[in-house]
Amino acid sequence: QVQLVESGGGLVQPGGSLRLSCVASGSIFSININVLGWYRQAPGKQRELVAAITRGGSTNYADSVKGRFTISRDNAKNTVYLQMNSLKPEDTAVYYCKMTRTSGREYWGQGTQVTVSS
Repeated sequence: QVQLVESGGGLVQPGGSLRLSCVASGSIFSININVLGWYRQAPGKQRELVAAITRGGSTNYADSVKGRFTISRDNAKNTVYLQMNSLKPEDTAVYYCKMTRTSGREYWGQGTQVTVSS
């Protein structure tokens, strides 16, 4: 069984920073992990892609976070990170980690709350 566990969320003032982490554990080998991504869902809105990174290191970002957020991964630790800088109130959401295996199967974490408020 595969589990994704996110951490690092919290309350931060506008302009502040947070670093989210997501660790994949269970019956998984790093070679079988293809894409790791971060999504977010604000109240009353659909879940949206924030950033994704392939096993080879190619990245993709939502326009709203380009230049402020950085996604990275440690294949040896089956971990993906999201460094969030210059946070804005509109970044407030539950952030979810998603893993896509080379087989195409997808897994989601339980989510971590990020609140940007003064």
